Amino acid sequence: MTFSDETKKEFEESETRENDVVHVHFIHRHIPTIISYPLLAFLMFVVGVSIFLYANTDNGSTIMLQGSEGEKIDLVYGSWPALQNAHFFQKTKEEFISQGTSFIEADLSAMIIRLYRNGELLKEAPIQTKGRDGSWWQTPAGLYKISSKEKNHFSSFGRVFMPWSMQFQGNFFIHGPTHYPDGSPTPATYSGGCIRVSLTDAEELYRLADRDTPVLVFEESFNGDKKAPTYKNKNLLPGSVVYLAADLENNFVFTENKPREKRPIASITKLMSALVAVEYINVEREVTVDSSMLASTSIPRLKEDDRVSVLDLLSLLLVESSNEAAVAVTAPVGKDQFIKLMNTKSEALGMSDSNFVDTSGVLAANISTAEDLFHLAKYLYYNRSFILHMSMGNENRTVYGPSTYDTLQNLNQISGVEGMVGGKTGLSSSASHGMLAVFEIEIDNQKRPVAIIVLGSDDAKNDAKMLLRYVKDSFSLGD
Repeated sequence: MTFSDETKKEFEESETRENDVVHVHFIHRHIPTIISYPLLAFLMFVVGVSIFLYANTDNGSTIMLQGSEGEKIDLVYGSWPALQNAHFFQKTKEEFISQGTSFIEADLSAMIIRLYRNGELLKEAPIQTKGRDGSWWQTPAGLYKISSKEKNHFSSFGRVFMPWSMQFQGNFFIHGPTHYPDGSPTPATYSGGCIRVSLTDAEELYRLADRDTPVLVFEESFNGDKKAPTYKNKNLLPGSVVYLAADLENNFVFTENKPREKRPIASITKLMSALVAVEYINVEREVTVDSSMLASTSIPRLKEDDRVSVLDLLSLLLVESSNEAAVAVTAPVGKDQFIKLMNTKSEALGMSDSNFVDTSGVLAANISTAEDLFHLAKYLYYNRSFILHMSMGNENRTVYGPSTYDTLQNLNQISGVEGMVGGKTGLSSSASHGMLAVFEIEIDNQKRPVAIIVLGSDDAKNDAKMLLRYVKDSFSLGD
């Protein structure tokens, strides 16, 4: 077979183009390789950047619900005390289903986990264990979302593997049965926290749930309305400072003075800082200390380039009232966002007359009232008691090992007083002396949880001791 000269020329040009690894045509014209390579590289770069930006775009931190009057309600991701109310939780869940939302429901009261796809129940499984009450890893009711997924996450503090692990906020995970590095299972009583299900259920949930899937956590908690003995008043305690002494279980007020008056609270602020830290940051996370964190403080501990776990920073924050730790603990989320979370949490707890502008309490604009601080004390006692225990140097660190700092000076203890669960002192030129303290005392052979708040005092510890003695001496249980 023979070809014309024109056909041969076209065939040779085609052969040349085929020998190029890459060749490009534009408007029916061949672009030489020396130009097409850089052009394609540039196009690939643009596409890659576009994909990255799309994948990392914030999808928003709220979910919109429809209220009973047609109004829009924003549910912010995070711990929500309101979701401990069975009626509010059920209403929220039904709204998710009616909107065709894909989400996970973790009912820690019934110990059941459910996965919904587009509003339809797709998977239900029993929960084997949950975060132990009063521990660092007690899972709070709230609205969260799957932030990361890992087939076999290793906990560097617990030194165990967590198969089919899905992290949904800070210290909280959904995972299968844990095991040690040598493959042996952990004891059935072992609790490193989180929500644990069977291995089969964990794998199925892992494969069904996508990243950013909302996680709705419910556990009905104590709401302060338990039927409890009433009290009869023997006499009154006069006082010139702002104070409040009340029973945390039934809200009975033993004595008070100007409980709604706003006052600077100095380092009592650090209780809210600690609360936000444990609810939004994994306590295993390490922070590298830089010069900006070396704030003026009574007992300097941190040095530049130190790597300190959030858990150890909390020890410094609560026990020694470290201003350095108050700055360093904000690093994982950023100072401004951390302070915003403090005020959001304050509103969620009903602390309507409180405001936070820093994490240490140095600034006079950190204000609250005795009544607001009673709300904080109640939440800590019934939901985050480990923060109170840590303030006394009594935190449970079985899983995480001993603290890096073993010679801390406790600034919260009151000499000559027994039964103090925890609390925090505060001292500044604007606030004078202040204190929030929680006690468990015996009244008529019954243990009662009592909160005492003192603001604007010359000697807050002594005033707290006096108020505690007044409660013990002046009240007995009624019928």
